[in-house]
Amino acid sequence: MSRRVFRAEQKVQILREHLVNNVKISKLAEKYDLYPSQIYKWKKKLFEESVDIFKSNRGPDKDPLKKVKKIKEKIKEKDQIIAELVEDNMKLKKKGPGVKYTTFG
Repeated sequence: MSRRVFRAEQKVQILREHLVNNVKISKLAEKYDLYPSQIYKWKKKLFEESVDIFKSNRGPDKDPLKKVKKIKEKIKEKDQIIAELVEDNMKLKKKGPGVKYTTFG
């Protein structure tokens, strides 16, 4: 057998024949000129990665990457505000001790 590349659609079709139509893996391997171990690998990957399909976008399964991105954006905003406050503070210090500070409230 020579090395061939199967598209995702083809892999799903072969696995569907096995899982839905109960075609034996040995028959599928023969039909599609594959090693049975390759079909078993696809089947294993299907079941391992299919959990993501059923994960909810609510609660504890929420996408952690989106959460991290949102937190990083908040930190960036706060860093900007801190930088502006430090800059204002430095300007006031340069003006000297006779400067009156304005308080809000």
